[in-house]
Amino acid sequence: MTSFLSWLDYSERERKHMLDVISRFRDRETRDELGIGSVRDVFADIFFPGTSTIQTRARYFLFIPWMYLRLESKHSLSGNAAQLARSEETKLIYGLLKSGEKEGVIGSDAKEKLQRLPSNIYWHGLGIWGIRLFKGTQSQYDHYLDRYHSISQQNQYNDDGEPIDGRKRYNWHPDLPSIPKEFPESCDFQLTHEEARYIQEKINAQLHDTLLAFLAENGRACESIDYPWEHPQFASFPDKIQTQLEHARNFSEAIYGASLLYNLMLAEAARDDKLQKLYREKMREWAVGLISKRYDVLVTWFKQIDRFWEIVQTPSVRIPSMTKQFIMRWLTLVFAPGAAIRIVENADARRLIRERERQLKRSLARLDNPRTLELWNGAAGDSRLDYRWGITQTLLNDILQGLGRNSHVASK
Repeated sequence: MTSFLSWLDYSERERKHMLDVISRFRDRETRDELGIGSVRDVFADIFFPGTSTIQTRARYFLFIPWMYLRLESKHSLSGNAAQLARSEETKLIYGLLKSGEKEGVIGSDAKEKLQRLPSNIYWHGLGIWGIRLFKGTQSQYDHYLDRYHSISQQNQYNDDGEPIDGRKRYNWHPDLPSIPKEFPESCDFQLTHEEARYIQEKINAQLHDTLLAFLAENGRACESIDYPWEHPQFASFPDKIQTQLEHARNFSEAIYGASLLYNLMLAEAARDDKLQKLYREKMREWAVGLISKRYDVLVTWFKQIDRFWEIVQTPSVRIPSMTKQFIMRWLTLVFAPGAAIRIVENADARRLIRERERQLKRSLARLDNPRTLELWNGAAGDSRLDYRWGITQTLLNDILQGLGRNSHVASK
């Protein structure tokens, strides 16, 4: 695994998401074969902070704090907190399956052998959404429990259960909806109105200027929307969000061709005629259906590309210089007049892809190493960027359906 990690473009932001990358290494939408994940994640965090591609359903944002609150109420000790939490999360798996849930149950197959628990998957998001008040990691939380119990015992309380000095400490938001009596032995993903309203309020309070908050407050549950810029309510989005989405869309459509060309080159190296035909057809559809169709808009955007870099590269986010150089070289090739339809045979474009893979993977570059080429499954990061919209749409639908908003039908 060390060799795999060594070729990734590194930044502090990406390191926080490394477990997500590893857990979904086989996910075609999340694999970052050409090292543009730093740009992808900036937009995803702008639109949908606290989400992750390996999250599944919104009620986990309540399941996890409920589980830990139960452990706190039992005065669980730091030494066995992790073990007790795993036991509770295993019960949650069986409780969801018992209730008939199938889609979105984390650990439905692995059960007790599950390596990455829901609490770990949702821990970061719980903090971003303001549900988790403890500022540290899960490991730090486990070690802190003994001290937390000691402090709680030292406090003097009034008849209402509040500390006399007003300094009660909370690890979790104090207004969480009540824990269901049957939890976790019997539970499902259906949010009650109270629960959905609580999550909506937390999103609005913490993330009020994001697309996630706008849709949680004003949206209707939708189906079959592939990308956030195709949302039927797009025209009502705040102007700033519309502008950000336009930049995100243009980048998604333009860089998609690089992913397709990379896979075509892999198919050629593997001498797979069927896949060569497939990716040549996909590249033709990309050139005609995306680039040529919106060519004037895309070229205008490229001429003003500095604004794009202002959005994705801020004091708190660093886009690696090699990543920026690769993107700029690719866009320059794509937006030359009439170039997109012919780029499949463009020697400069192919050289760029080969050089980029070498930068990232070095001796493990598939185009140079027959042994790593054998591990290619025929699709390496070949999906258009949606900036975590796929999972966010599911989370939003859970919330909006809990609020009783399920009447909006998407149209394309």
